[in-house]
Amino acid sequence: MRVVKTRLQLQGELAKSTPNMVKPYHNVAQAFWVIGKNEGLRGLQKGLGPGYMYQIMLNGTRLGFYEPAKGILYRAFTGQSSDSQRPIIPLNVAAGGMCGMAGAALGSPFFLVKTRMQSASNFAAVGFQHNYTSSLDGLRKIWRDGGVRGLYRGMDAAMMRAGAGSSVQLATYDHCKSYISRNLGHRGYDDNSVGTHFLASMITGFFVCMVMNPFDVVSTRMYNQKSSAAGHGGALYKNPLQCFYKTVSTEGFFSLYKGFLAHYLRLGPHTILMFVFVEQIKAFGKKYI
Repeated sequence: MRVVKTRLQLQGELAKSTPNMVKPYHNVAQAFWVIGKNEGLRGLQKGLGPGYMYQIMLNGTRLGFYEPAKGILYRAFTGQSSDSQRPIIPLNVAAGGMCGMAGAALGSPFFLVKTRMQSASNFAAVGFQHNYTSSLDGLRKIWRDGGVRGLYRGMDAAMMRAGAGSSVQLATYDHCKSYISRNLGHRGYDDNSVGTHFLASMITGFFVCMVMNPFDVVSTRMYNQKSSAAGHGGALYKNPLQCFYKTVSTEGFFSLYKGFLAHYLRLGPHTILMFVFVEQIKAFGKKYI
């Protein structure tokens, strides 16, 4: 779904939509079929390696540091631990946002290579084509052309994306879990129930996608653009704010929600599985460690 999402988001980049515009990808199902038919399973799995590495860096950081960061903020602003009181949404949002941005910064080079590999196609190319033969080839070429600065190009957009997504995801999950356990605890949906974790994460996935998709479109385009002729920065966008402005002014507001369904079909199950497994690991740790 990430390959489908990336191509839908890059399709028609900075081009006004007209009735005669040729669009190789019309919707999620058709794009999935076209990519699979013409590029095979490998086409649908492009960028899998760097995608895994990015998720390890991102989720390892934001999930690992969320509880400690939340605890620090609660003690700083309330004088009490986060476990001893009801969730305070602004503090949860701040903790989630900070941890998300830190994870995105660490994993940015892998997200850069992943995006460029997923946009590449010999059949129906969209966006600039970087034509990396592998993850290592991509990292090597980026390092050769831009050094450390090249590897972290687009990091600011990725930090905005992950900060927005993590602040909503982690805070919304905490709030939903607390609400469900308070109101449905008598039916077995307490804090430790898998059912509670499933319901809370399912609701969370939708809200995360709503907030995150505009930032996701911008980060995809920032990462995939070619370098400027001077060798510093991108040829299309100087920064994420300019990317927002040029995208909306040229393609309209709803261009920020390109690839929304593909994004949700990936992020929804990911959110459910992530929180359910994290809660089980936390429970195991409290019981046996």
